[in-house]
Amino acid sequence: MSGPREDQRALLLRVARRAMRDYGLEPDFPPATQAEADAMTAAALDGDGLVDLRGLLWCSIDNDDSLDLDQLTAVRTEEGGGQDGAVTVLVAVADVTALVTPGSPIDRHAETNTTSVYTPARIFSMLPERLSTGLTSLNPGEDRPAVIAEMTVDEDGATTREHVYRALVRNHAKLAYRAIGAWLEGSGEAPDGVDAVRGLAAALRLQDEVAQRLRRRRHEQGALELETIEPRARLDGGAVQALVAERQDRAKQLIEDLMIAANGVNARFLEARRLPVMRRVVRSPERWQRIVDLAAGYGAALPGEPDSAALNAFLVERRTADPTRFPDLSLAIIKLLGRGEYAVSLPGQETEGHFGLAVREYAHSTAPNRRFPDIITQRLVKAALASSAAPYSHERLFELADHCTTQEDNAQKVERRVRKSAAACYLADRLGEEFEGVVTGASAKGTWARTFDPPVEGRVVQGEDALDVGDKVRVRLIEADPERGFIDFACLRQS
Repeated sequence: MSGPREDQRALLLRVARRAMRDYGLEPDFPPATQAEADAMTAAALDGDGLVDLRGLLWCSIDNDDSLDLDQLTAVRTEEGGGQDGAVTVLVAVADVTALVTPGSPIDRHAETNTTSVYTPARIFSMLPERLSTGLTSLNPGEDRPAVIAEMTVDEDGATTREHVYRALVRNHAKLAYRAIGAWLEGSGEAPDGVDAVRGLAAALRLQDEVAQRLRRRRHEQGALELETIEPRARLDGGAVQALVAERQDRAKQLIEDLMIAANGVNARFLEARRLPVMRRVVRSPERWQRIVDLAAGYGAALPGEPDSAALNAFLVERRTADPTRFPDLSLAIIKLLGRGEYAVSLPGQETEGHFGLAVREYAHSTAPNRRFPDIITQRLVKAALASSAAPYSHERLFELADHCTTQEDNAQKVERRVRKSAAACYLADRLGEEFEGVVTGASAKGTWARTFDPPVEGRVVQGEDALDVGDKVRVRLIEADPERGFIDFACLRQS
């Protein structure tokens, strides 16, 4: 059982800090890191010699409470009315490396953690907040240097022209996913931030159109149609009052599709200039046969060898047939696909791609306030723009790729650990209740199931024999321990 509900925020913070240390992450900034950040000023953000794009209708779309704004999007509307229907879309990425220099205290801490860690009690930022939510954030009304990925997209979703360069930008509207998503889907009015900027509504709808073109083309090439539910603990004061299931919406799709495209532009830019690329890859799934068996349970036949196009056709059919349970099927498929990882490709070398996205040229580059691989890519891009040598040796890049993969896994373990503690707080007084769910993990290490309502994951410690990923089950809650993050179920029935 948990302590008094008003103490749950403090409990979750304690759990988060302990988990950070257990998994080799620093929960606090070292004194030298914080001192360096405190001494920084906006004067270091030099915009001289940069292309001036402040007049474009740049905007940010992120979570309601996000303060570390990594990217802006815009379109050149004057180029959107051509006979071929081509539209030029631009993604501006915060020039974090203008302030974060290699080997500096801030850089060393960022390299140690490699990512921001998001927990209900606190966000453990990769960079000090003076940077991530201030000097290197693309905040509204502020002139900021940025690295631009510009691309022209035709009606079929093909990119016909790409350009990477540095520019000065200005965020004209800070927008949020939920409100923009509802507006784009026709279930809500345009937010005030849209109406306040003349021409922004039309520009956003054009961005959405381009994003949908890009999405359609990726799916035609085998990108997977997946939808997951991300439960988010809602704290009121010190207590966990609810677990909110956050679903994909049209605004999140817009940003996702434009960022995937921008990441491809940057990877191809480096490749064309004979520089190494730290790619984000998801290899062909090792548990493909289990995916085949899972699809067979729905009456679908998949080929014996991994085939993303065939898998996506199955997923599209299941989304149409059972949209309510589709996120749970998606989660099972994601577990079976295996983890993503960072891998370095050298000039002229054959590369692996991202199985789930059906793209080969893909490098994380659009979130340098939150991810260290994006800082690495930004340094490589700026070296290419300056016709300079790569800022890292090949050996060092391989080391960093392995380290970033490990630390990203560790950060996800921390986030899962705290999410489970938050869920245990919420469920602590519901022992003995029964829930419908789906098996999300099954290995020698244990079996896990996720309940549909509330959306929580726990270990199946009774009746778990013969269960496998994707099986639907009915479970009884037999333990909820917030301090240890334990949620234990007994399986009553497999359906």
